[in-house]
Amino acid sequence: MLVGALEANRWAGLVFAAGPDDGIGVRLAFTDPEGRRRDRDDWYWMVSRVGPHAPDGSYARVEFDLDAEPSPSSAPSAGTLVLEWSRRGDAVALRATVKAPGRLEVIGDAPWGWEGRWVEVGGGDVGAGTGGGGGAWRGSLKGGVEITAAFSRGTESCPVARSSGSEVARCLDVEKGVEGRVVMVAAWGGVGTARLDGAERWIDEARAEWRRRRPSVAGAPSDLVESITDNLMWMVLLQPETGRLYTPAGRRWIFPKPPAHSRPADTPGDGTASAADADAATPSPPPPNPDDWTIFGWDTFFNALLLATVSGDLAWSTLLAGIESQYPNGNVPNWRSRHGGTPDRSQPPIGSFGALTLHRLHRDPTALATAYRGLLDWCDWWVADKGGRPRREGLTPGLLAWGSDTDLVPAPDRVPPWEHGVGGHQRAAWESGQDDLPLWEEAEWDPDRQILAMSAVDLCSYRALDLECLSRIARILGDDATARRLERAYRRLVTTMNRVLWSERAGLYLDELPSGRSTRVAASNFLPLIAGVPSPRRARRMIDTLRDPARFRGDHMLPTIPRDDPAFADQQYWRGSIWPPMNYLVLQGLRRYGFDDLAGDLAWKGAHMFLADRRRTGMCRENFDAQTGEGCGQRFQSWAPLFALGALEELAEGTSGMAG
Repeated sequence: MLVGALEANRWAGLVFAAGPDDGIGVRLAFTDPEGRRRDRDDWYWMVSRVGPHAPDGSYARVEFDLDAEPSPSSAPSAGTLVLEWSRRGDAVALRATVKAPGRLEVIGDAPWGWEGRWVEVGGGDVGAGTGGGGGAWRGSLKGGVEITAAFSRGTESCPVARSSGSEVARCLDVEKGVEGRVVMVAAWGGVGTARLDGAERWIDEARAEWRRRRPSVAGAPSDLVESITDNLMWMVLLQPETGRLYTPAGRRWIFPKPPAHSRPADTPGDGTASAADADAATPSPPPPNPDDWTIFGWDTFFNALLLATVSGDLAWSTLLAGIESQYPNGNVPNWRSRHGGTPDRSQPPIGSFGALTLHRLHRDPTALATAYRGLLDWCDWWVADKGGRPRREGLTPGLLAWGSDTDLVPAPDRVPPWEHGVGGHQRAAWESGQDDLPLWEEAEWDPDRQILAMSAVDLCSYRALDLECLSRIARILGDDATARRLERAYRRLVTTMNRVLWSERAGLYLDELPSGRSTRVAASNFLPLIAGVPSPRRARRMIDTLRDPARFRGDHMLPTIPRDDPAFADQQYWRGSIWPPMNYLVLQGLRRYGFDDLAGDLAWKGAHMFLADRRRTGMCRENFDAQTGEGCGQRFQSWAPLFALGALEELAEGTSGMAG
């Protein structure tokens, strides 16, 4: 049985999953004295503290501000609803503590339209050992598993507002100035552990035990490690049709399903289909008809590295979920969901970097071999034949350009609103992951070759890193012939980058345009460092630019574009803001070349910026303002703790033992 807040909108609740498409759920709703009701997606805007979450489910805690408005303008601060739960074997205890007047509902339902059902059975009809006298439910799952749930005294059966007719609820009315509390114990497997009389002691003991054994590193800020582990564990969700655990870009990044007439459920595109058969989805949060899951390409691989701080199993599950989003032609897409996706474009190929790093932390030859097959197909996809040329070949043969396979773009009636009227140029920019980076403005869209007409430094660097890491994985797995092929491709690419993209005058690798090298730069122009492209002398030249306070160095760093770029003042998305993934990758490049002082400066400035914002707001933001250090974008983005991971890695003596 998998147990957790495994459905995207179930911040305040639990899923009990006995197998693929088989399970049952519990969630909370709250109505204040003015009649305003909070449920499902409302809780996203009311989270005041994402608390500890043990990977084995032994203890988890999250807090909400019941006075916060469920809107983008909310600023939750108080913890007036505290939800805690703890698992022991085949039983779970849940406690909800309310510190504001109103009605709390504990609702029994079935996530994702599953067949599982709860029914009220009364306090004395749930088997021996439940105790409590506060009423009970019996849950019946599709596979024949039964769950019994007993409630503390004080709750009463009540109707569910806007019920689908298949939900049950128990309610607790809380008066002003009085603390209310609901305790539930659910058990399955025929065990007699669903006792209420010791449930609160059980939860308190679990909390103390997790405090004792949670990962920590001597010499680190007290919340450095927990800023990684807590946020990532609260991002772990379930793919209901497979039962695999994964991490999305964030809990609000589950896109709506395509129209019902588009494609039969669970029938993926094949990556080579006509436009009429391609998958699509609409990211309009909150989705009116949410798809079951959404996986983003490079987000997933960063998430696996973050999860490695607490659980190798979860880290590998997340990484493999990302690879399994692959289309049959090898494309690991920009994003994919159960019913949608982007067969026309991919995202930065950092999967082999993630897999190799994860293997060093948590050796699993079987998982590595499974990942290798998909990663190799993805590596070959970038240069597969397309109209007589490599798919993403840049201006100079051997270099690469971002693109979008126009013939695989969804038909007009299936394009989501945010893609209405969007051409290949924007789709190619989305493939880069740096959606609105000013550098893309200099490149024209080539409709014949379906690429941005440039040789992109960032994609060439990602490609070099992919070839290098994948060749090492091939060696580990004994595939020496493939390793040699990849090593030759790596050397050719590095040679071509050094010949074509290096500018001695600028001291940087610059994008190649039809008119010559671009004069515009971004943080991603430092990515050749992580792939080992420059000589030591050239690497030192690159660092001169990175050290320049008029350009990149400063109190808040690393901005996506230099401070002297005309677009820097925008501080909008990739136009000047600071992004966790780019900081983390550049940091690895600095370490590779031994620029230890600058690496430490970058790592700790990023960590302190991230932690300060988290302490102030309780959030885990998508990106950060390079002028103020304040968090921007999504409130809870999965990869944000990369700032903390970079600093944790600086504490070399602690990193080797931080993951259990």
